[in-house]
Amino acid sequence: MDVICIVAAGPVELIPSLNDFKKLSPYWIGVDRGLSVLKQNGIEANAAFGDFDSVSEEERNEFNRRESNITFYPSEKDETDLQLALDWAIKQNPRKIYILGATGGRMDHFMGAVQLLVRDDILFKNETEIFLVDQKNYISAKVAGSYLIQEDSTLKYISFFPMSEEVIGLTLKGFKYPLLDMHISRGSTLCISNELISSHGHFSFESGILLVVRSRD
Repeated sequence: MDVICIVAAGPVELIPSLNDFKKLSPYWIGVDRGLSVLKQNGIEANAAFGDFDSVSEEERNEFNRRESNITFYPSEKDETDLQLALDWAIKQNPRKIYILGATGGRMDHFMGAVQLLVRDDILFKNETEIFLVDQKNYISAKVAGSYLIQEDSTLKYISFFPMSEEVIGLTLKGFKYPLLDMHISRGSTLCISNELISSHGHFSFESGILLVVRSRD
């Protein structure tokens, strides 16, 4: 399986056009109210997860009657609905996972989604690229290494946030504000709103975890 798209229960107005992602993947997962969003866009979910406390009782009953691919969970549990869906998706060994509908709205839900990106088992024990996506941002997490980053005129700004205590040896090449072998600590705002100055750039670092955010105005 190449690409899986997960639609969570975040604000509908922040979810990018699902038609764009239909071109990338035929495989879709609904999370709680995200299942309703899929149905409203004429997309059949291959799987769905959640307690479905964000949909009406009528919708929940309808799901229960008509959907055989839903895994229902109680509201009181240790994992978020999104984590349950993501853990299942990772087991399918896709090359990429796009998570839509996980930003905006409740900040605790957004922060929980970011925390999923930087889990050790996700960063260090599988090769799946995972992106949080909304209408203005693509967010991913990276471990130490060297990376090529391509210009995208719709995502002009590129920011780097240290998620570990330190990121050691950060080098940015092909950027408006280059860096060479910099050490940055968690809480730093040094690497916010950078831009590429050519068709591509490179970033590398020796240790730590970086959150990479590509944004448009």
